Amino acid sequence: MQIGVVGAGRLGGTLAEWCAESGHDVAVTSRHPERLTPVVDHMGGHGIAMHVPDAVTFADVVLFAPPWESAREALDMAGGALTGKIVIDATNPPTPPAGGRMSGLETLIEWAPEAHWAKAFNTLPADVLTRRRGHDPLLAEFVCTEHRDARRAATTIIRDLGFAPFYAGGPETARLTEPGGPLQLTEVDVFHAKDTLADAMAGYSA
Repeated sequence: MQIGVVGAGRLGGTLAEWCAESGHDVAVTSRHPERLTPVVDHMGGHGIAMHVPDAVTFADVVLFAPPWESAREALDMAGGALTGKIVIDATNPPTPPAGGRMSGLETLIEWAPEAHWAKAFNTLPADVLTRRRGHDPLLAEFVCTEHRDARRAATTIIRDLGFAPFYAGGPETARLTEPGGPLQLTEVDVFHAKDTLADAMAGYSA
């Protein structure tokens, strides 16, 4: 699979390196691709640095992990390359949803409705993912999407990276995984994911 990673910070860079370790070809992005040489050097020949629109065009699947304040700009830079593209959103908005406000994922869908969006890899920081990666019982990664192809792609990547995918629902459910939601910063193994999600949904709607 060809994967484009938009946002080469701590989380994005870590996911990019793991995708390359799993045998995927990975394009990492920056306004200045030449500054990403240290990231590419850790990819064992499976990585390349590109500008955002080139990486999105290159990719079968995009891992979207810029800082939230840069997300709209990154989407604008990608432009028409996003049409029909599977995009896995790993961002978090800075404040929790309140009073019926949209989740961060729903906001991104509003900004770029032509993409096939999913939410994953946003509940825990890179250091926790590193500690739990590949260890039994596998850490559950919650997936939120309304697109079957995005769900399949997210499931494949999550498994390849050493975690257990767990479908949580559509884009509105993403608010459970974002700041202020009950699944944010919560380590859940695959055996307890169903009960944890049920409790989170019950408590959040109460």
